[in-house]
Amino acid sequence: MTNQDAVEILDVVRLMELLPHRYPFLLIDKLKIIEAGKHAIGIKNVSINEDFFQGHFPGQPVMPGVLIIEAMAQTSIALAKHAPHVETDGKIAFFGAMDKVKFRRSVVPGDVLELHMEFVKSRGPLWKFTGKATVDGEIAAEADISAMALDEN
Repeated sequence: MTNQDAVEILDVVRLMELLPHRYPFLLIDKLKIIEAGKHAIGIKNVSINEDFFQGHFPGQPVMPGVLIIEAMAQTSIALAKHAPHVETDGKIAFFGAMDKVKFRRSVVPGDVLELHMEFVKSRGPLWKFTGKATVDGEIAAEADISAMALDEN
């Protein structure tokens, strides 16, 4: 089986079943599961209608880097919640850390941001991921991300 054969697409409705985020803070529109529990690509269609463009920056709109990293984290959590080997029932994941963060290019209205995330490991409630955000195949950002899964109640 090739990677192409393994692709499963989750639309925004399915994503909202996996993630607690909602507008205006749900930062991914679609998720492509390339390999269940291992690799996924989140898709963010960057529109001039995004609230953050009102102030970042007038006349030269640029998606804030912290929101690119947040989109990477949301992709990671959706990947983990879709993984058969990770216990996620009754859990909510919180950002734990980000390391090796690098920004390489601006993300602007009209871009399609692809968030390529790999599940590195889980140890109890700690999950680790690595990945990159790209636009037209060009790296916009890269980071290692960790999350802590805690009981929802």
